[in-house]
Amino acid sequence: MAVDLQKIMVSKAEAAVKAADAMTLVSTDTKNEALLAMADMLEKHDDVIIEANKKDMALAEEKGVKKSYLDRLLLTHERIGGMADGLRQAAALPDPVGEGDYSTIRPNGLEIRRVRVPLGVVGMIYEARPNVTSDAAGLCIKSGNAVILRGGSEAINSNIAIIELLQKAAYGAGIPEGAIQFVDVVDREAVNIMLKLNNYLDVIIPRGGAGLIKTVVENSTVPVIETGTGVCHTYVDESADLDMALKIAVNAKTSRPSVCNAMETLLVHRNVAERFLPMLSRAMKEKNTELRGCKASLDIVPDMVPATEEDWSTEYGDLILSVKVVADVNEAIEHINKYNTGHSETIVTENLTNSRLFQRRVNASSVYVNASTRFTDGCEFGFGAEIGISTQKLHARGPMGLVALTSTKYLINGDGQIR
Repeated sequence: MAVDLQKIMVSKAEAAVKAADAMTLVSTDTKNEALLAMADMLEKHDDVIIEANKKDMALAEEKGVKKSYLDRLLLTHERIGGMADGLRQAAALPDPVGEGDYSTIRPNGLEIRRVRVPLGVVGMIYEARPNVTSDAAGLCIKSGNAVILRGGSEAINSNIAIIELLQKAAYGAGIPEGAIQFVDVVDREAVNIMLKLNNYLDVIIPRGGAGLIKTVVENSTVPVIETGTGVCHTYVDESADLDMALKIAVNAKTSRPSVCNAMETLLVHRNVAERFLPMLSRAMKEKNTELRGCKASLDIVPDMVPATEEDWSTEYGDLILSVKVVADVNEAIEHINKYNTGHSETIVTENLTNSRLFQRRVNASSVYVNASTRFTDGCEFGFGAEIGISTQKLHARGPMGLVALTSTKYLINGDGQIR
């Protein structure tokens, strides 16, 4: 089995490398036509996708997985429409390939330009969200890359239905065959093989829970862009508009608790805690959200569950929120920088000095003032879809759109210069 699987994976990788070479000659118009055709195909055949998704949902429910997990897996007509819209938005965006960001003529007459080029072959390893299949395929096509997708076994039926439709539309519009690959083998050994395909893959991007990301980072010999778990915070400052703070907190925690940009910890200045925490408690009870508080929080709202040290670094992915009272903005920043995952953080404040200090010192890919962390998203940032949210600093950080899927190349023209 392992030998056959090795052959299967290498065969897919070889086809992707060949397609990536052919993609360098594909025009922007052809890429855009393919994206629009892919979008139309998804919407035209959304009933096929939904039927396949029902099989995955039924199997997941039999396993007794939690509701937040089922939410990530579920596809509806509306969500498929959102997938199609993401493809259309990518088609409408400028093509980064060939863009120049530096040029010079050296004293010896050499003309040097730096331009953006595709990464080559992108490997994606992800879990429950089948919409990632569409987002990743679309962004890779627009940025001139080939892609090998390996979704989680829990979404296998949904992903196969989606990928077959995308391939049919893309190849029919002129995209080289092999540019969109999908690993339809659920054996986890496929992932282990993929992590060692140095001669074929230029980068691997894991997208999912902490366990998956840790496995990929620690075992891959292919370069990895680490997309992240989200231990995101909201800090309610002493000067905050408390009605605004409550609205932001409720949205950040409860609008979709299973996603990585949802808030997991709320920090509140001690001078407004007695006013704000009862407001928060009432609102979160209405949303069936469990609060886990520090000692000072429990003194104000006794029916909170006592928070443990582990809570401060936990991505719940569920309707659970840890709460801590802090002395000031500096303590809030120190807490965030100690426990966060580099994803998204926000301060609610009317104090300009504190807002600037917060944005300057907080170590995260996206730092907000007076807005919900739920906006950290490729579509919301104007990137179309996203291939992931990078929580590292090299080579990309934050929501990864088209530009993040390119590298640079220097083009040098001379007339006989030697050194």
